[in-house]
Amino acid sequence: MGNVVLVIHLILALSLIGIVLVQRSEGGGLGIGGGGGGARSGRPASTPMAKMTWILAIGFVITSISLTILAARNANSDSVLQRLGGGTSEASQGQVPAPAGLEGNLLPPTPENAPAAPPTAE
Repeated sequence: MGNVVLVIHLILALSLIGIVLVQRSEGGGLGIGGGGGGARSGRPASTPMAKMTWILAIGFVITSISLTILAARNANSDSVLQRLGGGTSEASQGQVPAPAGLEGNLLPPTPENAPAAPPTAE
């Protein structure tokens, strides 16, 4: 079910990109282009391309919501590492191993336990 919705979603996304790129620019985007005068009213007539864009956009939103619902329904409390590895690791149990060579106190030194100053060459 999820794969079918995902394929439809990808087809809608590519179709939506294509139809938006094919449409004629009206010069109003990004503040570039014509002035406020002219014979045009505030809202242009709806073209078949604009209607198709709306249909594809509505389908895209519906498939997006459907994929979100399917993903939430199939989600487990397992981590990705448990799903891939099959077993439990230290990271999945909440214990993060320390990098090699960093055992002991990892806090910055205070004046009481600061290392001795290196010898100066005279």
